Amino acid sequence: MTEELQDKKTPLHDEHVALGAAMTGFGGWLMPLRYTSDLAEHRAVREAAGLFDLSHMGEVHLEGPGAGAALDHALVGAASAIAVGRARYSMICAEDGSVLDDLIVYRLGDEHFLVVANAGNAELVARELVARAAGFDAVVTDRSAETALVAVQGPRAEEIVAAVTTPGDVEAVRALRYYASAPVTLRTGDAGAGGEVAVLAARTGYTGEDGFELFVPAEHARALWAALLAAGEGHGLVPAGLSARDSLRLEAGMPLYGHELDTTTTPYEAGLGRVVRLDKVDAQGAPVDFVGRAALQARKDSPPARVLVGLRGQGRRPARAGYDVVRPDADGAPGARVGTVTSGAPSPTLGYPVAMAYVTPEVSAEGTELAVDVRGRAEPFVVVPLPFYQRS
Repeated sequence: MTEELQDKKTPLHDEHVALGAAMTGFGGWLMPLRYTSDLAEHRAVREAAGLFDLSHMGEVHLEGPGAGAALDHALVGAASAIAVGRARYSMICAEDGSVLDDLIVYRLGDEHFLVVANAGNAELVARELVARAAGFDAVVTDRSAETALVAVQGPRAEEIVAAVTTPGDVEAVRALRYYASAPVTLRTGDAGAGGEVAVLAARTGYTGEDGFELFVPAEHARALWAALLAAGEGHGLVPAGLSARDSLRLEAGMPLYGHELDTTTTPYEAGLGRVVRLDKVDAQGAPVDFVGRAALQARKDSPPARVLVGLRGQGRRPARAGYDVVRPDADGAPGARVGTVTSGAPSPTLGYPVAMAYVTPEVSAEGTELAVDVRGRAEPFVVVPLPFYQRS
């Protein structure tokens, strides 16, 4: 295998190896799957806190007087309407309305935006933003390689992050709202940085729990990781891998690109039509024509061919991605196919299997009894609202 084809390593790779993590390829990166057990890491996030390496994500900056207008044209949402210091979930779509990636857009200043893309799509998103920003007074810079991203998720997250924050910024951390960000200084003990490092702290988690995402220069990632582990020792913090992250986001009903979202899906099938702003206007009040707008308008005005639903298992056997959703026959055998599971697993928090699936509209109502073909056996499931889990 050539070097170019090998999975890339994050700045925290050696830390994961030292902690005994099982590593796996994901989105072109070599990432920790788990450190101890999937169940222990999942429960730690629900009950205390988990520490995640998200440095495989992409960070693309747009700066200049036309940055907001460029993003209004490039994405389905109205980025120019985001207040400074706030963030918004959005998507970048193709001309046919299909989803190229789902994103979080942070407004860091009047003329400065940060777009965070999924790992496997980061290079595509960067290229598309460069192309779509042509003609706008904006500069697009992909800073993924120089940026590391560490997340602390769970009910003890605020205490842990505050413990490594310099005294003058502790209140900024505690006051940070959901889907907001702020620059803060953290104490890392990194002698090369004078023991402190400036980071962008955000509160836009992917686990269904409270939590913080910390964007840090890649060269300071290891010092920050060590400081957070040390600060979390008395709070139940554990490092957590991709497996726990996936089961946590599934319980929270959050989509994963390549499962609930892909280039065969528009935001409307995924139940995310709310992020599409067909009515957005520019600074002069004129309608904004964005990439995919015509196709998305037509899709909004037509009945859906499939609907994303939540499924709760009535037995113990879980559904998995790719399994058929069927109508149950009287003899317990799988009947007519009505959909496909996109994500599924046993729920450690709830104690029963959960899944998300695309099904035909006539079987999408809450309470509809369906089945999933699990190796030739019709396992009973019922349609339930998403998310499966919400923190109190």
